[in-house]
Amino acid sequence: MKNEPVLLALQRATHATLHLVTTTLVDLDLTASEINVLGNLGDGEPRTVSQLGAAVGSKPATLTGILDRLERRGLITRGTRPGDRRAVLIELTADGRETATLIRQTFADLEHGALAGLSREQIDGARAVLDALTAARP
Repeated sequence: MKNEPVLLALQRATHATLHLVTTTLVDLDLTASEINVLGNLGDGEPRTVSQLGAAVGSKPATLTGILDRLERRGLITRGTRPGDRRAVLIELTADGRETATLIRQTFADLEHGALAGLSREQIDGARAVLDALTAARP
C-alpha cells in the first residue's frame, strides 16, 4: 500500500510469513518461537543464552521457557562454555540438527519463492531496512 508506514507493512509481512512457516511445518508441532530458536541454531554454532536471545529477539525469561520445552523434547542441550562455567551454552542434539535443517530448508524454499521476482539490489535494500529497524533504539 503506497505511503503506508514501513512498520505496518513489516507487521503484515511478519504475520503472513509466520502463518506460512507454521502451516508448512505443522507436523513438527513447534511454536513459531521454537521454530525461530531452532532456525537460528541451525547454522551449527552453539550460542550462549544471551547470544541466542539477541539473535531471536526474545527476552531472557521468555527464552528460558522456549529452551525448557526444546530441551524436554530432546532437541537442544544446555552446557557450560569451556573456560567460563557461568555461561550456559545452547547446542542442538542430533534430533535438533535434523529438525533445524528442515526448518532452514523450509525458510530457504519459502524465501526463494517469495523473492524470485526481485533483483539483488531490491533484496539488499530490504535487508538494509530490516537491519536499520533492528538496530533502532527508543
